[in-house]
Amino acid sequence: MLKEDLIKKNPLRVLSPADQGKSEAPKMGLVMSRAGLGKTAILVQIALDSMLRGNKVLHVSIGQSLEKTKIWYDDIFHDIASMDHLERAAEIQEELMCQRMIMTFNEESFGVAKLRERLKDLIEQNIFQPDCLLVDGFDCSISPEKVLGQMRDLAKDMNITMWFSAVCHRGDERVSKAGVPAPCHEADALFDTIILLQPDAEKKCVALNIIKRDGKVGESRPMLTLDPSTLLILEN
Repeated sequence: MLKEDLIKKNPLRVLSPADQGKSEAPKMGLVMSRAGLGKTAILVQIALDSMLRGNKVLHVSIGQSLEKTKIWYDDIFHDIASMDHLERAAEIQEELMCQRMIMTFNEESFGVAKLRERLKDLIEQNIFQPDCLLVDGFDCSISPEKVLGQMRDLAKDMNITMWFSAVCHRGDERVSKAGVPAPCHEADALFDTIILLQPDAEKKCVALNIIKRDGKVGESRPMLTLDPSTLLILEN
C-alpha cells in the first residue's frame, strides 16, 4: 500500500477528512476511559495520521518518560505498516519522526503557563512550530473547566489543534447530558470531539463511543473499535 492510500483508508477519516489542512480553525478533542484501555494508543494514531498528512505534532507526555513515549510510536507505526503492507515503510517512518517532538513533564510540574512558555520559545526560536498538540496524562480532577478553558485559549492563540487523554473512574457516576463522564462532565462544551472508550465483552474489543463530533452531539455515530492485541483502530 502507498502512503496516500494509507491516509485515505484510515478509520480516523470519520473524524477528519484526508484533505483537512492547516487552514482549519484549531479544535480540541478528548479521549476518555478508565485506566489501561488504550487512550495513549489512540492519541499516537491521531498523531501519526496528522503527520502523514504533512502536519507537525508536539506530544506532551505527563508522567511518562521520553523513551516509553517513543516506543509507543515505533510499535504502533510498525503494526500499521505490517497490517497494510506499507511500501517504503522505514523511509516513511524516518520522515514522520522528523515532524514530531516529544515534551515530558512530571505530574507536579505541568501547568498551562509553563506549557505556553515552552511552546512560545520553540516557535520564536524557530525550533519547532506544531500544527497539532497532544496532551497525554492530563489530570482533569482539579478545576477542569478553568484549566481546559486556558488550554482552549492557548490553542486559539497558537492556532493549534489539541487532543487530550483523561481518566474516568468506575465509582464516579456523574455524567453530562451528552454522556461525558466525570471529571470532564462540566467541561464538555469546550471540546469539539469527544471519544469514550468502552470495553465490549461480547465482541472482545474496546468500542470507541464518539459522543461528540465536530461540535455536534446526537448524530449518527460511525462504529470504530480498538483491537485488543495490536491497539489499532478498526472500522467495525
